[in-house]
Amino acid sequence: MQQATPRDAEALLRSRYGYEHFRGQQAEIVASALAGQDSLVLMPTGGGKSLCYQIPSLLRAGTGIVVSPLIALMQDQVDALQRLGARAAFLNSSQFAGERQSVIDALRSGELDLLYVAPERLLMEETLALLDDCNCPVRHRRSAL
Repeated sequence: MQQATPRDAEALLRSRYGYEHFRGQQAEIVASALAGQDSLVLMPTGGGKSLCYQIPSLLRAGTGIVVSPLIALMQDQVDALQRLGARAAFLNSSQFAGERQSVIDALRSGELDLLYVAPERLLMEETLALLDDCNCPVRHRRSAL
């Protein structure tokens, strides 16, 4: 798969999200993520942080892992992404075992663009092992959490 470019990100922003242009530093942040660089992004509520990780996750190969402590926000984000045609899911304590297993199966079979994970779930050995098995390299960044 060819590496996505900032131009690809702008095209996705228009076609899937319905916005003509990125706001503020969003374009720079997205370009950094597309290049595989780490970023620490601080924005106010409503500042457009979600686009900064959603768009690169949708454009890059594999599954983007989003760590979020807010279970209600996870559900809202996943619902919105699914309405936009993205393959998104979450793993957190609100799910029954069968629901969690369905998400795990989808992750293992490469069917997810984004996976939202609660911090306490991410730090569980079984979750770290799952992500390692699915080539989602988070273990080596564990100290940065």
